[in-house]
Amino acid sequence: MTLTTSNTFVTQEAALALIELAIAQSQADGIFVSLSASETALSRFSENQISQNVRKNTFSLTVTSYFGKRSASASTTELERDAIAETLRRAEDLARIAPEDPEWVELLPKQTYSDRLPAFDEATANLSPLKKGEIIQQVCSLSQDAGVNGSGTLSFQVSLNAIGNSAGLRGCDRTTEADFSFTARVDNGSSWNRCTAWSIAHLPIIDLTEKVIKRAIASRNPQAIEPGDYTVVFEPSAFASLLPWVIWNLDARAADEGRSFMSRSDDAGKPIGNKVGEQLFSPMIQVQRHAAHPLLQGGRFFGDGLSNETLNIIQDGIPKTLAYSRYWAKEQGKEPTGAMYPIVMTGSDKTVADLIASTERGIFVSRAWYVRYVNPRTLEVTGMTRDGTFLIENGKISHPVKNLRFNQCLPEMLQNVVALSQAKRCGSSVIPGCKVENFHFSSITDSI
Repeated sequence: MTLTTSNTFVTQEAALALIELAIAQSQADGIFVSLSASETALSRFSENQISQNVRKNTFSLTVTSYFGKRSASASTTELERDAIAETLRRAEDLARIAPEDPEWVELLPKQTYSDRLPAFDEATANLSPLKKGEIIQQVCSLSQDAGVNGSGTLSFQVSLNAIGNSAGLRGCDRTTEADFSFTARVDNGSSWNRCTAWSIAHLPIIDLTEKVIKRAIASRNPQAIEPGDYTVVFEPSAFASLLPWVIWNLDARAADEGRSFMSRSDDAGKPIGNKVGEQLFSPMIQVQRHAAHPLLQGGRFFGDGLSNETLNIIQDGIPKTLAYSRYWAKEQGKEPTGAMYPIVMTGSDKTVADLIASTERGIFVSRAWYVRYVNPRTLEVTGMTRDGTFLIENGKISHPVKNLRFNQCLPEMLQNVVALSQAKRCGSSVIPGCKVENFHFSSITDSI
């Protein structure tokens, strides 16, 4: 059995059979097996022509063996029975001499997952290099006709994830994803955007290309403006680089131990719980974990086996829950939640143009780039605008401005949200455009 093309890509039945084989051969007290397989095809283009085609298949089977509270893992990239048996013995040998885990939890018992099937598009899974080439040629022709330098990627991925353990847990999902990103540059102007979907047919490639080209041309010869606090209108793709930082930091253990913006402390600075249930953000903020969202239709379980069911994270600006690992949930007498993704934020029926029209003076940000921590405890981050930043005056785009560095406390940003646009898929999240007041820019940058 090999992984060579989508026609011989490992099936769900074969994946579960390999897991059963590993479990049956185990000599440990307990065993957890995870299997992942993917086929990825990527085409790059630059200077208005295709520059690279890559197609690869990957496979990995990981075994974690348990002897009491001792455990160890080993992996293989081979499908043969002998390779799996060797991996099992290696994990068991290591587990026998491993130190006991002070945060050990028992194996997850059998779970009941949703009956829904994750999105799997055969046309995307079998997209030919010729078809991809034809799509990219259209994009490059549009760029060349407009006099801009176009570059980017078009890719698709077929993924399969399967899990099982000796306590009866079993799960297997397969998904498809298509991804297109495009950058247009002309003189000292630049613009970028990206779209993802579970089907290649759902990517608005030509529409996105035309919009990016138009914005790149409009972004030439930017003018400098003074740093400071501004009303900002974010494109969904720009806001999608900021919102996840807040959701990633909704970790229960970090909050309870005083290491998070969600921590509560007494006058002496000692942690006394968390801020779940408090009004921390604008009432407009509504966020869920929602793998079944029509634009996503992702997997039904996480890598540890916990169910990826819909979870209400923030309602009317109030955090409703934190992310509890199985260990911390047991310590705190809570139910484990699994991870806080995929992120789905509710938008409105307004367009980004509507948000701009409602702004007397502000800055329009197409992209937030290189976002990094300044202070994890307060969730202050820094980053830069990029690929098309514009001044808004009297409800209209006035002129391009030089890119700016921002230093912003993200919880405060969510307090200052005053309007939202329609939500769209951005990577593996669904995010609206956003209008924020008093967003802090600290300096001008030389980036394009």
